[in-house]
Amino acid sequence: MKKITTLLLLVLLCRISGAQILKPVKWEYSVEQTKSGEATLLFKAKIEKDWHVYSQFTPEGGSQPMVFTFSPDHCYELIGKVTEPKPHEEFDSIFGVKELSFVGDITLKQKIKLNGYGCKIKGEITGQVCKTSCIQFDTTFAFTIGKLKSGDVTQVKGDTPVAGVVPTIVDTLVSAPTSSDNAQLEPGCGSDEQQTTSDKSHIGIFLAGMLGGLLALLTPCVFPMIPMTVSFFTKRSGSRKKGLMNALIYATSIVVIYVSLGLLVTISFGSDALNDLASNGFFNLSFFIIFIIFAISFFGAFEITLPSSWVNKADSASDRGGLIGIFFMAFTLCLVSFSCTGPIIGTLLVEAAHGRSYIGPAAGMSGFAFALALPFALFAMFPSWLNSLPKSGGWLNTVKVTLGFIELALALKFLSNVDLAYHWGFLKREIFIVLWVIIFGMLGFYMLGKIRFAHDSEVHHVSISRLMFAIITLSFTLYLIPGIWGAPLKLISGFPPPEFYKEWKTTATDCPHDLNCFHDYEEGMRYAKAQGKPVMIDFTGWSCVNCRKMEDNVWSDTKVLNRLSEKYVLISLYVDDKEQLPADQQTISPTTGKKIKTVGNKWSDLQASVYKTNSQPYYILLDNKGKILAMPRGYTPNIKTYLSYLDEGLCRYQKRKTSN
Repeated sequence: MKKITTLLLLVLLCRISGAQILKPVKWEYSVEQTKSGEATLLFKAKIEKDWHVYSQFTPEGGSQPMVFTFSPDHCYELIGKVTEPKPHEEFDSIFGVKELSFVGDITLKQKIKLNGYGCKIKGEITGQVCKTSCIQFDTTFAFTIGKLKSGDVTQVKGDTPVAGVVPTIVDTLVSAPTSSDNAQLEPGCGSDEQQTTSDKSHIGIFLAGMLGGLLALLTPCVFPMIPMTVSFFTKRSGSRKKGLMNALIYATSIVVIYVSLGLLVTISFGSDALNDLASNGFFNLSFFIIFIIFAISFFGAFEITLPSSWVNKADSASDRGGLIGIFFMAFTLCLVSFSCTGPIIGTLLVEAAHGRSYIGPAAGMSGFAFALALPFALFAMFPSWLNSLPKSGGWLNTVKVTLGFIELALALKFLSNVDLAYHWGFLKREIFIVLWVIIFGMLGFYMLGKIRFAHDSEVHHVSISRLMFAIITLSFTLYLIPGIWGAPLKLISGFPPPEFYKEWKTTATDCPHDLNCFHDYEEGMRYAKAQGKPVMIDFTGWSCVNCRKMEDNVWSDTKVLNRLSEKYVLISLYVDDKEQLPADQQTISPTTGKKIKTVGNKWSDLQASVYKTNSQPYYILLDNKGKILAMPRGYTPNIKTYLSYLDEGLCRYQKRKTSN
């Protein structure tokens, strides 16, 4: 295989899109206490303009009627049937019957007799909503009714649950905290400000891009171009001032080209699709294969090049004078150097997209282009510096091969993401670390000249620089080895699978640091209520690097671990878990209109609909009635800040407990 064209890069640029799912009717539920031992369930339907829903009692032979189905339970009895307001009547000439339907907002009621407290009532509503076309709907409902006083009306979908009613997280959800929620938080318990880390993450992506650009400069496709291009501008331009200006335009053109590529990825993906991308099994497997191909290319088996016609056309355009000619010279450099820069760009774009940042790819490519273009501008300003550049030689191929080993190590991360999300169990933490030990061990021996590839020059002696890199690499390899037997390896936290996902497991818990955590919202809330403790909801993901960093570097702190194990009930909800939900729990999200089929879909929809965010990690502190204790936080790597956040929640919980 001699050439692999841009199809590999185009895989990274493909747009994830889906058909629009209409939801013209939305439901809200509440409970009204009528008298002792009885209650009324209220079903409020909000029907969009120009749409109508058919009554339960529309005649047979016409459109599909609305049907309420209640799951039987000994704790309650239905009193009669669901009652509804007076419907609109209209004769349908097609069906030949007088159909009954509703428009606007309606409320339907079902009286029940309670045989005790702590009753859970579940069921579903099916029916048909029509305009010029008709849509079948199927929505689930669930009420958990505690002790109610006469006259109480308790919303199940709306604000945080009160008066003993806790929503089931399927179709009935508590709402996101707002500024008014924050204003109601008890004073004197610390800061209520929500930490934002997006700016920091964008800076990190930019710096990672710069590192990629600096590595690209040291490849045999780019490095020899620096003196040749700068000399061309300084000699051809006639004057030093004009040559400097042309070189600056050339460098700016490089930045524009690569940043445009980053923006293209941003526009193509979008924030929601980037979040799906990070946990999508197909794309993670695709990235694993692509990174393996990148690694093999860097090892010298073949070159990833663009079609020669593209290069020839760009080169022809560069012969024009003025700004257009200089721009196409820069474009020609980008095309010609693609065999070296392509894998680095691909890695950068994938990692930026995997970071779930909307502007991540653009930030990453800005850093990459800045680092790549800077030498052309600097050497044009100070031509004498060219004499200090090392000569091209075999060391450039050494840089390529080193990058190949790094690509190989990164590929395993994407394979691990799939293994974790689908619970395959073949790439446990120990096996992952063993593979990294082999990869970086071989890289260390390669630096010492003990391993050679096809395009490598013979190593007659080991230079000081190679020796230093070999020492660093082999030291890192030795650092990894204890991780096989359970050492924390904080230096690479976020890359290997979680520490509880291992072959040699001594405990039954599937929680970090052997914490007693829950992976179901309702189960965790019931336990918290029984124990009289507050709750920390941890929206996390198997493929979330920052989640692992928080668990490895922050949760491992003695004081933080004590709070999580002794003071809080931890509910960890994995938004990318691919385990299929039972058929009776699969539904359509009223927020996104997407089908909720997996456990991850369920928790992802909860986070998006209630807390209006889809980034992980995301932490919410609640009392055991579901009320907010402190404004939610995202990635918080500072232990002191995170500890203060946990103490803030404990302070408010104690105040509420005392006041009650």
